[in-house]
Amino acid sequence: MKWSDFAAWGRKVADWTQDYHLTVGQRPVRAQTEPGEILNALPAAPPEDPQPLEDVFRDFENIVMPGMTHWQHPRFFAYFNANASPASVLAEFLTSAVAAQCMLWQTSPAATEMETRMMDWLRQSLDLPTRFSGVIQDSASSATLAAVLTMREKALGWTGNTAGLAGQKPLRVYASVEVHTSVDRAIWIAGIGQDNLVRVPTQGPMRGMDPAALDAAITADRAAGLLPAGVILAVGGTGTGGTDPIADCIAVAHRHGLYVHVDAAWAGSAMICPEFRDMWAGIEDADSVVFNPHKWLGVQFDCAAHFLANPDDLVRTLAIQPEFLKTHGKDGIVNYSEWSVPLGRRFRALKIWFVLRAYGLEGLRNRIRNHVTWSLDLHDRLKATPGFEIVTEPVLSLFTFRYAPEGGDADALTLALVTAINDDGRIYLTQTRVGGQMAIRFQAGQFETTEDDVKLAYDVIRDMAAALPCPA
Repeated sequence: MKWSDFAAWGRKVADWTQDYHLTVGQRPVRAQTEPGEILNALPAAPPEDPQPLEDVFRDFENIVMPGMTHWQHPRFFAYFNANASPASVLAEFLTSAVAAQCMLWQTSPAATEMETRMMDWLRQSLDLPTRFSGVIQDSASSATLAAVLTMREKALGWTGNTAGLAGQKPLRVYASVEVHTSVDRAIWIAGIGQDNLVRVPTQGPMRGMDPAALDAAITADRAAGLLPAGVILAVGGTGTGGTDPIADCIAVAHRHGLYVHVDAAWAGSAMICPEFRDMWAGIEDADSVVFNPHKWLGVQFDCAAHFLANPDDLVRTLAIQPEFLKTHGKDGIVNYSEWSVPLGRRFRALKIWFVLRAYGLEGLRNRIRNHVTWSLDLHDRLKATPGFEIVTEPVLSLFTFRYAPEGGDADALTLALVTAINDDGRIYLTQTRVGGQMAIRFQAGQFETTEDDVKLAYDVIRDMAAALPCPA
């Protein structure tokens, strides 16, 4: 393919993209293929000679698309949505076209300086204090890893990167069971070890960390000769929306001199709405905060907003400056590659700029508020329907329920129900476990979801349950 052919194919792809998004609601949400079906449809060896792009595109439609689960489907109620608003897709197109590697200020000043401004726009949107500076990471997982590495280095007096962990006191990091498994992985990669991730008990309807138990765990570890390093808190955990009491837990952690990272990957987007900010009251005292604009703000994956009260600690942990990465003769510049684990960086700030300008904060707030309202309505209808039990009450637009008709095996029936729903294809849900029991998660957050889509979810859930074999 030549650049002289690009415009014609670009128009074809643009037309296909528009049609796809306008009609995606007519497709089954989850891929209906069997394991190995796509693999077996692809040739086992690469082509030796060029092939017409017409053939490539035809195979894309006939082989690839049947095996896609449609994350942009308005009835994708599983996991947390990875949204792609039209404005964001256009920005990603331009990012791909320019194809810059934005690791340093000098390798694309516009990318660096727009990142600085966009992170401050997001900071203002969340009403975070001006002392916070921000960097765009690829995902919340990377931000959490960066936070764990920082708390490790601070606890070791900045010797971990040079001397390693051998011979050091065992480090301890504290979190509840509600945090994302990316925390476990960060603990592994940082060399701290799974056994040193202390699970602090939770309490209350928000399933949040018990501050007194946190204090006791830190005190006991110090007395045992261990080295507490940091605390990771959750706001809107993935399983059930579990949320820690941020202010009280930060107060305990800081009293012990520990670094605090707050993972608000999903729920953080909702903090652009002032009425939801009670969820993370006290956030201004955190050392590190992350949320994913790609989950609920319509910014295309991947894009995680990582805020830091003191970015110097992060830079001290991650920065490496060989001569070829230095910029001489320029003062006051920022190289964001020193703020993240990868050296390479995409121009992610462009899609934030497009989205915030195309929809405005109030347009984004209205979408989030609608999703919360419609999810609450669905919760109320299921709660009033015989045979269904609400397991965890709504946190923003997320709640969990189970199918537990009298005399039935609730775990087996709940799993059978979610399987039947997903095989049906009209909506997509996921399961979780709460207190050892099977439950189904529902959350509304797709950028184009309507009230009718959520109402249809009730009909599908009810009808699929009615079609299951009756309890013995």
